Amino acid sequence: MTNLSKSELLLPVGNMNMCLAAIHNGADAIYVGMPQFNARGRTTDFQIGELKEMIDLCHLYGVRVNVAFNIVIFENEYLEVIPLLKDVLKLGPDALIVQDVGLCTLIRKIAPEQVIHGSTQMTVTNHEAISFLEDLKIKRFVLGRECSLSEIRAIKEKTDKELEVFVHGALCVAYSGQCFTSESLGGRSANRGQCAQSCRFEYEMIVDGKKKILGDFKYLVSPQDLCGIAEIPELLNIGVESFKVEGRLKTPEYVAAAASEYRHVIDQTLKG
Repeated sequence: MTNLSKSELLLPVGNMNMCLAAIHNGADAIYVGMPQFNARGRTTDFQIGELKEMIDLCHLYGVRVNVAFNIVIFENEYLEVIPLLKDVLKLGPDALIVQDVGLCTLIRKIAPEQVIHGSTQMTVTNHEAISFLEDLKIKRFVLGRECSLSEIRAIKEKTDKELEVFVHGALCVAYSGQCFTSESLGGRSANRGQCAQSCRFEYEMIVDGKKKILGDFKYLVSPQDLCGIAEIPELLNIGVESFKVEGRLKTPEYVAAAASEYRHVIDQTLKG
C-alpha cells in the first residue's frame, strides 16, 4: 500500500518573495535555480549568501529545498562548476535537480550521499530509462510532461524510485523541453537557460502561397497551460511522490494561489 501522506507539494521560486509565498501557503518543498547554471536564466541569479538565507529559512519552517542544476555542462566549464558545486553543497540542499549525466557522476565523486533528482530534461518517460540510469543512484525522476496517467501508473508499478510529476503551469511545445527553436531563430539556447519562448509568438500561416486569415488563432505552436488539480486524487492513488508547479518566472501571487489551492485538494483527498 502506497503511503499517500508522503506526497509533497513542490513550488517554484525565482526570488525571496516567491519563497515566502510558498512557505506561507502550504508548500512542502521549493525548487530554485543554481547560481550561474540553471534552465531559467532570466530569474534572479542568486549569490551563495542569498541561497544560504533561503535554504536556512525554508529549513526553519520544515520546507525542503531542491536546487535546479538542470542544464547541459560543457567540458570547458567544469573547472568553474566544481568550486561552485562545493560551495552550494555546504549549504545543505535537500536535492540537486540534474539533467547532465556527466554532472551526476561528478556530484557522486564529490558528495556520494547527496540526493540527486533526474530533471524532466533527462527525458524519462518509461521505466526502462530509469533502469538504464541505475548506476547514477538517482533517488527521484521528474517525468517528462508527455506522460499520460496510465503511463505514470505503469512506470510506478515497475520502479521503486520516487516520481515527480508536473501538475500545473506552462507547457513546452517541445518533447521534454528539448527545444532548439529559440537557438535556431535567435541564438539563445533553451537548454542553457536562455529560452526566448518562440512558441509564444504570433505566427502567420501560408497555404498554397496565400496568407490564411487566422483571427484569434495566431498562436499556432503555443500549448495551453497545464492544470491538473482534478487529477490529484488519481496521482495520489498511483503513488506519485511529488506534485510540481511550474513557474520560476511567475509572481509571488501566482505561487501563493497555486500553493493554497493544491494544498487544499491534496489535504482533502488524504482525509477521504
